[in-house]
Amino acid sequence: MTETRATAQVYHVELGPRSYDIHIEPGCLDDIGPAMAGLFEKPSRCMVVSNVTIAPLYMDRLRASLKQAGWQVSECILADGERYKTMESFAFIMDALMDAKLSRNEPVIALGGGVVGDMTGFAASCYRRGIPFIQVPTTVLAQVDSSVGGKTAINHPHGKNMIGAFYQPRLVWVDSLVLNTLEPREVKAGIAEAIKYGLIRDASFFDWMNSNMAAALDLDASVLSKMIHTSCRHKAEVVMADETEQGVRALLNLGHTFGHAIESMTHYSTYLHGEAVAIGTLMAARLSEQLGFSGNGIETQIRAIFQAAGLPVDVPAFDAEHWLDAMGHDKKNVGSRIRYILLRGIGEAFLAEDVKPDAIRHLIDSYQST
Repeated sequence: MTETRATAQVYHVELGPRSYDIHIEPGCLDDIGPAMAGLFEKPSRCMVVSNVTIAPLYMDRLRASLKQAGWQVSECILADGERYKTMESFAFIMDALMDAKLSRNEPVIALGGGVVGDMTGFAASCYRRGIPFIQVPTTVLAQVDSSVGGKTAINHPHGKNMIGAFYQPRLVWVDSLVLNTLEPREVKAGIAEAIKYGLIRDASFFDWMNSNMAAALDLDASVLSKMIHTSCRHKAEVVMADETEQGVRALLNLGHTFGHAIESMTHYSTYLHGEAVAIGTLMAARLSEQLGFSGNGIETQIRAIFQAAGLPVDVPAFDAEHWLDAMGHDKKNVGSRIRYILLRGIGEAFLAEDVKPDAIRHLIDSYQST
């Protein structure tokens, strides 16, 4: 599965005709033009979608690499933030694709974090019924998680990522050096998604993250490299086993049922995605304890690592009915049943579909009484 060349590491996601590589290499942003040329018969037109924060930092380098390899480049620049992951922004990308007149075989490139990647991928899946797209993730969260696996979406007032498609990229191009310009809060939010892999399937990685947290927060190159490599390996393995989330892939949603509800209830204006997932993971851990699936103490362990990462750990004060209503709109639900990812221990996650509403009311009450 792994091919190593100098400081580059490549993970191949084998999905038949939808297969692609995750290329991870410090400084590789300047090499993307030739790499893309190798994916297509010949360089032609392409479009880069980015946002007002990332484009001034990295668009010039990306454009130069593409043009040097023979690509004709157009651009679409979005506002920055989860609150702009909307139908209006989706329409803005579609208008740009129409104006650029890209054909069915000409790619669109997502240069940015999870919001840019999700929206660009969804637009690519719809424009001309599907054109190629490339992921160039620029945040920790996108590099360790959201750029891999082909989940694309936009938000709706009723819930996060409610409108979207499974649509795999043709290439994921990861340059860890671009993380040096991230705000510390963004780094911490991304680390929450890396910790998730330890919690759901790799207890040794959870321990390693615990031991190396200070270095990860300082963006130590060797620690970042292992964190990104290990996270991408886990994500690739899970996606290959269950591309469209019919089974094991659902475990990647640990903390997300509660986390998405937090984002929705706070109108995507209070928490970054990784922050909401951290709080949601703590709620899932407490629920696991209350239902007797895990021993006492797992919530305390998880709280400690999130606090070491500088992530929020306090549950926002909404009443239980508000929580149940928000989670009732989660796209992962089956019929009227809310699906939860719970824990038996560190590295042992499972899907629970029979959690009663009263158990959630008891969970919410336990926060309000402390």
